[in-house]
Amino acid sequence: MRLDQDVRTLTADLVDVRSESGDEQVLADAIDEALRRLPHLTVDRHGNNVVARTNLGRAERVVVAGHLDTVPIADNVPSRVEGNRLIGCGGTDMKAGVAVQLKLALLSAPNRDLTLVFYDLEEVEAARNGLGLLVREHPDWVRGDFAVLMEPTDGVIEGGCQGTIRAEILSRGVRAHSARSWLGFNAIHGSAEILNRLAGYTPREPVVDGLAYHEGLNAVLIRGGHAGNVIPDECVVTVNYRFAPDLTEEQAQNHLREVFDGFEVTITDSAPGARPGLEHPVAAAFTRVVGGEPRAKVAWTDVARFSALGVPAVNYGPGDPAMAHKVDEYVELDKIVEAERVMTAWLT
Repeated sequence: MRLDQDVRTLTADLVDVRSESGDEQVLADAIDEALRRLPHLTVDRHGNNVVARTNLGRAERVVVAGHLDTVPIADNVPSRVEGNRLIGCGGTDMKAGVAVQLKLALLSAPNRDLTLVFYDLEEVEAARNGLGLLVREHPDWVRGDFAVLMEPTDGVIEGGCQGTIRAEILSRGVRAHSARSWLGFNAIHGSAEILNRLAGYTPREPVVDGLAYHEGLNAVLIRGGHAGNVIPDECVVTVNYRFAPDLTEEQAQNHLREVFDGFEVTITDSAPGARPGLEHPVAAAFTRVVGGEPRAKVAWTDVARFSALGVPAVNYGPGDPAMAHKVDEYVELDKIVEAERVMTAWLT
C-alpha cells in the first residue's frame, strides 16, 4: 500500500480490499506494513487493530481514529469513478476517512503528538468492537487530549453521539391447536399492543450543549410461531432505542421498561451516548479550522468510547452519512481532498 499517492486513489485502493466485519485481516496487514516503514512512528497491534503514534514531546496529543470494516458487500466492489463520485462499498463509511488518516501518517513533525487508530468490528454488536477492545486492554495506546473520529459527516463537525439500546419485548400466550384456538391465547395477536405503543410513541428532540438531537424508538425485528396449525405461545418484538446523550444508559433502559410496562423486556445490546464537548479548548480550536456550524451526531459512534476515557471527541470526515450502507454508496472525491487539507492544516 503506497501512502504517498493521491488521497483519492488511496481511497479507491482501500475500497478494493474487501474488509467486511470479521474479515479485516488483509487490510489490517497492509496498513500495519505501510506504517512500520515510517521511522517517526511507533506501531502497535492487537488482533486486527493497529495503532501508530508519534512521540515528539508536544504539549498536546490528538487521536484520529477510523474503523476498517464495512457492512456486507452488495456487488459494489471493486470501486469505480463516475464524475466526482467514487462508488463502492465502504467509500463513505468509512474508507475515505481511513485514507485521510493514512495521509496524516506521513507528517513527521506535526504540531501536536499524533495517534492514529485503525480498528475492526465497528459495524457489528458493541461487545466485539475493536476500539472497545483497545480501551479495555491498552487504554494508554488510545488516550489523548482530544480525538477526531473520521466517520462520514459531509465535512461538518458533528458533536457527541446518541446512545443505542436493542431490547426484546416478549408477548406471552397459551399454545393450542389452531382448530381450537379458543383454548389458547395467540401471542402474535398479543404483540399488537407492543406495536401500538411504538406507533403512538413521540420521540424526544432535546437540545444538549447547544446541539439538537432527535431520538427514535422503532421495531426492527419480529419473530413468533411454531407451525401452520399451532397457536403461538410466544412472540418477540426487537426494538432499537436511539437516545440523546443527556440520558445515561440506565435512564434509557428504565425508559424502555416504562414504555413497555406489562411486557417482559430483555436488553440485548447497549452503548452509551456522548455529550458534544465542543467547549473544550482543543475542540474549539479544531472547530475554528473546520469552519461551518457544528451539528449533533444523530447516530451512535465510537466517540462514546473516547468520552468514557475522559477524552473529548468529535465526528468529522468526508462522505455523506446518508449514503452509508447503501448499494450505490459513494463518496465525493473533492470532499476527500478537502478533509485531507483541513486535517493537515490543523496538524501543521
